[in-house]
Amino acid sequence: MNPMPADAVPVGRISGAFGVKGWIKVQPFSLDADALFANTTWWLASDAPRAQPLPSQLKVLTLREQSDQLVALVEGVQDRNAAEALRGAVLHVPRSSFPKPAQADEFYWVDLIGLAVVNRAGQDLGRVIDLIDTGPHCVLRIAPPGIERPAPSQELLIPFVSQYGCDVDLDAKRITVDWQSDWKDAE
Repeated sequence: MNPMPADAVPVGRISGAFGVKGWIKVQPFSLDADALFANTTWWLASDAPRAQPLPSQLKVLTLREQSDQLVALVEGVQDRNAAEALRGAVLHVPRSSFPKPAQADEFYWVDLIGLAVVNRAGQDLGRVIDLIDTGPHCVLRIAPPGIERPAPSQELLIPFVSQYGCDVDLDAKRITVDWQSDWKDAE
């Protein structure tokens, strides 16, 4: 078994067994599960102590959509008990294996987290720490300069829409926005 790739990104969680023949249910972390479908090997990790150790990776034999989740048959998992033993494991795949976005103005969230955010005047507004999916669009959660873990009241929230600029330059690791440093909320 190979160690987890250096560019591994969490993309889903095993939510339990599906049926009695060893299939697992997978809850993707994104509405677009292309990264899971693009990989035949998933690396596992757990953020909680486990009764039995996890395998370091799973070889995917079959993967399909099932309602709002995915179901997979993976090598070495023969029955429901073995599938249930994987419940809660976080699935990782290499970022380098993600499919290319369909359009130039589409981005994976993982690529936006950590980017610097500046406004058109060149003022440093902070860095992206996460995104919020509101349904119609996403919102950038920005930690102000010099604050590693901001309290919610310290965060700057900027809708990730063209109305506020949101020009992304991945090579420069920067997002430029039409936003003033003293705005707390959009009008």
